[in-house]
Amino acid sequence: MELKSIFTEKAPKAIGPYSQAINAGNMVFTSGQLGINPETGNIVEGTIQDEARQSLNNLKAVLEAAGATLNNVVKTTVFIKDMNQFGLINEVYGEFFNEHKPARSCVEVARLPKDGNVEIEAVAII
Repeated sequence: MELKSIFTEKAPKAIGPYSQAINAGNMVFTSGQLGINPETGNIVEGTIQDEARQSLNNLKAVLEAAGATLNNVVKTTVFIKDMNQFGLINEVYGEFFNEHKPARSCVEVARLPKDGNVEIEAVAII
């Protein structure tokens, strides 16, 4: 099986030795997407909802670069710094995954890169 590294300028560049996503056959595995503005390289300012929205827009851009859409996602993992903000993040998540609801895990973590508050990764089939 051929593995293909995915890259798009519409999402933040990797901040380490990894790809934005890997295409493996008919599957796409994304790296976690923080709420980073791809133009500035910084976490977006504002509310946790703004950060979650940017994270999901970045995820969407990476999936599109791989030939997929949010409707192709079968599983997401959401990493959040404060589980008390789950409801606020969930509201934004529902804007992106409303009719199509992939399987999901949500994990509270001690810290995220760039001191982000939310990071979301996905597995999709194309």
